[in-house]
Amino acid sequence: MNARKIVIIDDDPDQQLGLRVRLTASGYQVASATDAMQAVSVVRKEKPDLILLDIGLPGGDGHTVLQRLRSLGPMASIPVIVLSAADPSAHRDRMRAAGISDYFQKPADSAQLMAAIRKALGEEVSAG
Repeated sequence: MNARKIVIIDDDPDQQLGLRVRLTASGYQVASATDAMQAVSVVRKEKPDLILLDIGLPGGDGHTVLQRLRSLGPMASIPVIVLSAADPSAHRDRMRAAGISDYFQKPADSAQLMAAIRKALGEEVSAG
């Protein structure tokens, strides 16, 4: 079976590296984009099973990226989990209305994030 692919869209290199290490160690393939302009082309090219999306991005914000992805037929159904340092009260409801799977405030709890990723991918989530 092929490894599931996750695209990380985040402009923070430390955040990208931490997520990449964690996801790769869990058996996922990882691709990444660092700005809103790059994000849509990377997602189109990689056709991921899930997207981890930051809200504060150069070249546009996470809301713009999500709107663009949702307008691209085949990309519209990819689960999106938002990871943001931004104030959640300003974004969470708007992002949920756009159909995200989950929302995490940075720094996200690793175990909770991995459980949310497995859940969004329809994988078995083990207790503990």
